[in-house]
Amino acid sequence: MLTLKMITEQTEWVIAGLEKKHFQNAKETIGQVLELDKKRRSTQNVLDKNLAEVNRISKSIGGLMKEGKKDEAEAAKRQVSEIKETNKALQAEMDQAAADLQNLLYTIPNVPYDEVPEGVGAEDNVVVKMGGMETELPKDALPHWELAKKYNLIDFDLGVKITGAGFPVYIGQGARLQRALINFFLDEARASGYLEVMPPTVVNAASGYGTGQLPDKEGQMYHCNLDDLYLIPTAEVPVTNIYRDVILDEKQLPIKNCAYTECFRREAGSYGKDVRGLNRLHEFSKVELVRIDTPEHSRASHQEMLDHVEGLLVKLELPYRILRLCGGDMSFTSAICYDFEVYSEAQKRWLEVSSVSNFDTYQANRLKCRYRDANKKIQLCHTLNGSALALPRIVAALLENNQTPEGIRIPKALVPYTGFELIN
Repeated sequence: MLTLKMITEQTEWVIAGLEKKHFQNAKETIGQVLELDKKRRSTQNVLDKNLAEVNRISKSIGGLMKEGKKDEAEAAKRQVSEIKETNKALQAEMDQAAADLQNLLYTIPNVPYDEVPEGVGAEDNVVVKMGGMETELPKDALPHWELAKKYNLIDFDLGVKITGAGFPVYIGQGARLQRALINFFLDEARASGYLEVMPPTVVNAASGYGTGQLPDKEGQMYHCNLDDLYLIPTAEVPVTNIYRDVILDEKQLPIKNCAYTECFRREAGSYGKDVRGLNRLHEFSKVELVRIDTPEHSRASHQEMLDHVEGLLVKLELPYRILRLCGGDMSFTSAICYDFEVYSEAQKRWLEVSSVSNFDTYQANRLKCRYRDANKKIQLCHTLNGSALALPRIVAALLENNQTPEGIRIPKALVPYTGFELIN
């Protein structure tokens, strides 16, 4: 989260950055922030003076009583009582201003890095690299939802019966392919030095605020009202919150964690051909990478994460491209973000399978995730995360791009995990 100090000292720079991210109300919102802080500070000043006056008068009461000035002592007591009543109102006013200030700060997104392109939407993202092999499919190539039915891999209708749309049931080789991909991604992450953790898939509100899903993405999260808990939209939330209210030693950094979890997203308003089959689900499997690092090393960490995700796509033999997102298409919390997309030959469209972001100090500021440097000074960490990878669209691309007259070919890197070379 943007600190009040940053907003106060670098207002014009912050406003320019937020406008680049198409936070259109930047000037108005920051003006409200500064006004609330001014109110909180002025109230605090009056309260401090009143408390000092209470202490001064209270100390005088004993002396007045000793001198036999009972009336003056009683008058002093009444004055103290009146000031205390005033202080109660001032304290309530200050607490309200502080709460309003905090809630307003929570609505301000991260400031993008200078290299983030200007733009308002996906059409303004910049393709920085393309890779993988071109796919030649049979003339009668099928989209993945028809392949899933043909080979009895996924039952979308059964998912609707059990739960609702967007909750598919994986069957037989389809279920084994899911498990194979999860294990492959986790093994690759461990080989790259990531420590695997298995976190809860429900979190409290403090965790949601810590990583920035709340209040920004509250409408997209499943909320367990009775217990005030949220189903996670990504393992980023519980894993990053491991380090909430923690002061690390610089020697511990970078911290590298990976986690497989189920993820839940309401995706309200999603409909049409672009969400058919596995293209957009309410529940899906994903392996997530989370890193905690120093400001000096976080950009190098970001590049390492990008290289890792690209390596997975190369091993899966999928056509891919890497996009640097523009300000208007970047998430609320990111300072810079790259998306990975794979090409679905049967659908003739690109499918997003990973976002790899550097959040700078934004999340760490909300989380109070800090480290003690070599000079024993407390500093804010940088946090980063990325999907490595989300399964649904990877499965869609694998099914569609590898279909043959004999069946669906499994990439060589996955065969040790699936136990079969062909789906037929």
